[in-house]
Amino acid sequence: MSNVEFNFFDCDNHYYEAFDAFTRHIEPQFAKRAMQWAQIDGRTRLLIGGKVNRFIPNPTFDPISKPGALDEYFRGRNPQGADTRALFGDLDRMDDHPEYRDRDARLALMDEQGMDAAIFLPTLAVGAEQALIHDPPALVAAFRAFNRWLLEDWGFSYRERIFAAPIFTLVEPDAAVTELEWALGNDARFLLLLPGPVITPAGGRSPSDPALDPFWSRINEAGATVVVHGGDSWYSTYLTNWGEPAEMEAFRMNPFRTLVSSNPTQDTFANLLAHHHFHRFPNVRIAAIETGSDWVHHLHEKLTKSWGQTPHAYPEDPRETFRRHVWVSPFYEDQLDRLKDLIGVDHIVMGSDYPHAEGLAEPWSYVKDLRNFQFTDAEVRTIMRDNGRALSQRQPV
Repeated sequence: MSNVEFNFFDCDNHYYEAFDAFTRHIEPQFAKRAMQWAQIDGRTRLLIGGKVNRFIPNPTFDPISKPGALDEYFRGRNPQGADTRALFGDLDRMDDHPEYRDRDARLALMDEQGMDAAIFLPTLAVGAEQALIHDPPALVAAFRAFNRWLLEDWGFSYRERIFAAPIFTLVEPDAAVTELEWALGNDARFLLLLPGPVITPAGGRSPSDPALDPFWSRINEAGATVVVHGGDSWYSTYLTNWGEPAEMEAFRMNPFRTLVSSNPTQDTFANLLAHHHFHRFPNVRIAAIETGSDWVHHLHEKLTKSWGQTPHAYPEDPRETFRRHVWVSPFYEDQLDRLKDLIGVDHIVMGSDYPHAEGLAEPWSYVKDLRNFQFTDAEVRTIMRDNGRALSQRQPV
């Protein structure tokens, strides 16, 4: 039961993918090159590109962690020094939570939570792109199959309350445009991209590369919102230069991975600004979800210096461009008042990360963190309802 006086819009909700999410619609010629399930040493493992994928420790999601089990841990509080496995506590049977995989059961839960609507995002798929980056046709086919499953099981705008975002890879520009047209034709309001450079067999390229102009032009025309969500990125390979494993494993990060300063989200937006992306595509809106907000402060500092040194390199102050085109969902443990000073209340959106262990057990409780930083009632409504609802409505030109 919500303790908020209005029904809120959550910009970071998740489903747990069905067992056949990647395989139900995969084209036969890609079946063995994309995602497969296998029994290895008595455990069900996910193979991507013929290799065991460890992005999620238990990709079957059965048993599954309780929502918010790691809340205190992600607030930087672990006084007993317990390892992550212990902090998870008792796990639940997936069969006891139909709302994690059934949209009508989820709507009933949303009613209980006081949640008007939400952006629905993957749990497993955000760790899949890099596992297939060596095989672009298989990667494109895998995401194409995933999006067909997503439309069937969740819908892109189900009852104007569940806005599941189809996922895109930009490795093949023409394929990305084809997939985009299909998604828009099925009323997608949010379009999911992962942060970092676009890696192709010929090398890396900017997401703002002219080869991708048809993709961005169509988004600009349709007025849908792009979501950049945290997940595995090409930046993981950078860690190998420090002697770290390239593969990202959720909940098994060593301290260096949490301390290293490379941030694919920060650099993605820096790259878009440096390439005048939002002046080329002035109707594009991008929301950064589950990436925190500390990177915004670092980027702001760099933009301030860059603008001061080379104002001729920008059409306008890039900080103003950022404030106009980018929305940010900060982690609830972030310095929320500092973010307000940088981008304004109108460009902050709430995200509970429900039902993940690192999220909030009660999504409405996000309001407590806002009030801890003295946000007014009107500002709370703007962040927890109005901004998200506005982003869910297309603004075509």
